[in-house]
Amino acid sequence: MRISGRSDIFRSPEAAASQSAANPSADLGDLPEWNLSALYPAPDSAEFTGDLARAATECKAFAEAFKGRIAELAADSSGASLAAAVKHYEALDELLGRIMSYAGLIYAGDTSDPARAKFYGDAQEKITNASSDLLFFELELNRLDDDALDAALAAGPLAHYRPWIKDIRKGKPYQLSDELEKLFLEKSSTSYSAWNRLFDETITALRFPLDGKELSIEPVLNLLQDSNEKTREKAAKVLGAVLKDNLRHFALITNTLAKDKEISDRWRGFQDVADSRHLSNRVERDVVDALVGAVRAAYPRLSHRYYRLKAKWFGKPALKFWDRNAPLPDAPARVYKWDAARDAVLGAYGDFSPKMADIARRFFDERWIDAPVRPGKSPGAFAHPTVPSAHPFVLLNYQGKPRDVMTLAHELGHGVHQVLAAHNGALMAQTPLTLAETASVFGEMLTFRALLARAATPAERRAMLAGKVEDMLNTVVRQIAFYSFERKVHTERRKGELTADNLCDFWMEEQGESLGPAIEFTDDYRSYWAYIPHFIHSPFYVYAYAFGDCLVNSLYGVYQNASEGFAERYFALLSAGGSKPYGELLKPFGLDARDPAFWQIGLSMIEGMIAELEALEEQA
Repeated sequence: MRISGRSDIFRSPEAAASQSAANPSADLGDLPEWNLSALYPAPDSAEFTGDLARAATECKAFAEAFKGRIAELAADSSGASLAAAVKHYEALDELLGRIMSYAGLIYAGDTSDPARAKFYGDAQEKITNASSDLLFFELELNRLDDDALDAALAAGPLAHYRPWIKDIRKGKPYQLSDELEKLFLEKSSTSYSAWNRLFDETITALRFPLDGKELSIEPVLNLLQDSNEKTREKAAKVLGAVLKDNLRHFALITNTLAKDKEISDRWRGFQDVADSRHLSNRVERDVVDALVGAVRAAYPRLSHRYYRLKAKWFGKPALKFWDRNAPLPDAPARVYKWDAARDAVLGAYGDFSPKMADIARRFFDERWIDAPVRPGKSPGAFAHPTVPSAHPFVLLNYQGKPRDVMTLAHELGHGVHQVLAAHNGALMAQTPLTLAETASVFGEMLTFRALLARAATPAERRAMLAGKVEDMLNTVVRQIAFYSFERKVHTERRKGELTADNLCDFWMEEQGESLGPAIEFTDDYRSYWAYIPHFIHSPFYVYAYAFGDCLVNSLYGVYQNASEGFAERYFALLSAGGSKPYGELLKPFGLDARDPAFWQIGLSMIEGMIAELEALEEQA
């Protein structure tokens, strides 16, 4: 049941944070702002207030009609009675999802605005209350006898919902009593949801003094991509200093949320700190462990090797951490106006499939994108699926550099995926994180390959290859390092509260191991863990990026070697949404994530690009 309004598919935190900074005065063209009227005309509209009231009334009526009767409905062997109840429940899920999607998007547009914050908070509280009347439904479904339920699911109208019901029943071992489940839900608005909101509002309210200006976090993060080393250094140091000044708050938020999760995990019976995430992702722990092990073993062949090469390009024995994502010394400066970025992405999508480009074009033509940087706006980028009866929305902080184009390609990939999956309905449209990054990373790869083919000089080709390698390292190596950091935080929090220094030490240990000896850190970097939103909003989300990148590298290899019929199979995968497990969806491509060699396929593509860069260096 969707209640938080934060069902966004986020850009990788490292990639989102590293959207490159264009000159603020640069003319990027007419940047679009989204039109949310597909959800509601306005926050104070009769439609919104009416739906908010209707949600409370209809959820209560649903409970009065069906609570305590699910076993009786399941006794109808045709499945028709239970199917009708599930269909009714799905309609309510759609209604609640529409309300919270709208409230969440309004809030994301300016989290510093007290009126928007109140609007979001009030909506969340009312929808949480309404949702509490629906809790019984999934709990009672999980108490049904397996044989009786299997008979009802075998055919007839209930068969359509078989994937959703089977997914729910995977959570049966971790289910609590009705009273405890209701307590957990009702307290969510004053527990983790409240701390999430505090984090968001704290981050967006921070100001970073730089060159006589008071900047918000997004422009400062983007300055870490500036071509001027002194600018990067100043941005890096002021970022670290302001985060350090606020570490008391961030440490408290992190400690509280980790403890909140530990309490929930303990009551539900989850053994490992990440098991609840694996369950929600519908992926086995051993598969994730194999991915993590493969990436960590590859650190020397990937990140250590690349940053050693980059340090050589910069004529240094090691790179300062603020040089890690710096443009190459001879990289041609390129600013993409909005129209050029749109054409680049749509062109790459269209070369793969006109169908893919046609779907993506609607985001531009129908104002489904919010692109400008604004004070108070959520940093980074995301695609929000909203609900099947509407359409997705994309948030960017567009500033015109190549990585911004890649971010646009990434988020539009999510958007295409969400459009294609919507036909599955509110209960089965959303894709588990194991496959949620498939279309986004594939869209990036298509766009990158199209732009690389147009490189006019060896220097431009090297710069583009280096940028792509850095993005892939940020998506694979960095996210597994983030995951390892989270594991330390949550494991150690079970022993007692963590100090800010503890958190900073864990951060530096993982960063040093993952990035290698060619990156030189200073104390300014110790506080950088504090701004990563995924640690707060979605614990252990980050491994999905590495999963998705390696998976897409393998998929892209299949496409290159046997493109005939690939698009049809690819669209079938995306259209399935959450209706099929990832293993089943990968079979038509001859891929198996349980095979230890699977992860090496994806990692070898990154190695190949690094090898190509080394060859270009030798030729120079």
